Amino acid sequence: MAQDVLTVAWKYLKRRNFATAIKLLEDRAEVYEDNFEYYLMLGIACLYVGDIGSSVTYFQQARRIKITDTRLLLGQAAIFLRRGETDRALQYYMEIQELEPGHKIAANAMEFIRTRGDYDTICRWVDTGRIEQFYPPLGPNPHKIFAIAVPVLACLIGCVVALLVIPKPAYTYGDRSEIQELKLSSEEKTNPQERDLSTSAYSYVLTAKQITDGYNAAVRYYYSKRDNAAQIEINKILNSNANFSIKQKSQILMTYLESPTFDTLTDNPEYAEVEADSNMYMDCWVAWGGKIANAVLNPDGTYSCQLLVGYDTGSKIEGIVTVKFTASPNIAPDQPVRILGQIKCEDQKIYLQGKSIYQSVKNGMR
Repeated sequence: MAQDVLTVAWKYLKRRNFATAIKLLEDRAEVYEDNFEYYLMLGIACLYVGDIGSSVTYFQQARRIKITDTRLLLGQAAIFLRRGETDRALQYYMEIQELEPGHKIAANAMEFIRTRGDYDTICRWVDTGRIEQFYPPLGPNPHKIFAIAVPVLACLIGCVVALLVIPKPAYTYGDRSEIQELKLSSEEKTNPQERDLSTSAYSYVLTAKQITDGYNAAVRYYYSKRDNAAQIEINKILNSNANFSIKQKSQILMTYLESPTFDTLTDNPEYAEVEADSNMYMDCWVAWGGKIANAVLNPDGTYSCQLLVGYDTGSKIEGIVTVKFTASPNIAPDQPVRILGQIKCEDQKIYLQGKSIYQSVKNGMR
């Protein structure tokens, strides 16, 4: 049964898949104009990803509709707290306490400001993510609960199997368990295409077989821990004439994909591949080497620069891409660097949302 966008987006938020929630919501801006929950959800999602400018905008739009919602007040207080404006933050926390006496998050935040609210400590908490304990709560992550429950259940089943001398199942997926909601229904297998192609423009027009094969390949890649390869197949489907239910399952699959490290990244696309077809590689992770230019540390603590991709040897620039970090990564600008980031799009231009860097200042990049 199809669910409304706000319900689906909230599920993404609970799974901490903020980028998908933001994209899904922003695509429905005209539908949910003047909807409080819509603006609140976008503000919270942007707050968690560190896009403070957008978060402020969405919270202000929500506040024009309703001003006494504690979730909204928590979000606005958190923004002031991140900036070190503790007096303004305290005003919001006191208002929350008036609305809900004994509100735990507000009380904890006020105690933090009283005992440890100096700017240096706040900066460290922002950098490490500890500040998120004062954000509007999202509730337990069902993905993590599932990840904990499955091993426990599997252990119990294993004991029963051992006692009854029943063979193990014929299939395994490493330490990624089978997810029933990812399976295509018989209807989806039979009719995977959108019936009316006149209502939308598609980057990829696929046959019925290409859609089902692509979706099944994405699921296989997920179980094989090739999350980039899975993301590429998902992107083909989301930008194609696949029907709504298959696209929705593809977006659910995205919530299970994990952010890699330099050591675990697989299927690392080249800059030229991404430049040639950015839709195919959106939300994929890359590790690109080069040198940086035009580095800027913004007033809200975020950091941006341009990466001269391939210029780590100083001989050839494959391309130039903007990189954004939620905090300064302390890159030495005169030395080669390798940046791990996720491909995003803004104003029809790709950029990297940076996660981590590798740089040897003394000897150059290894």
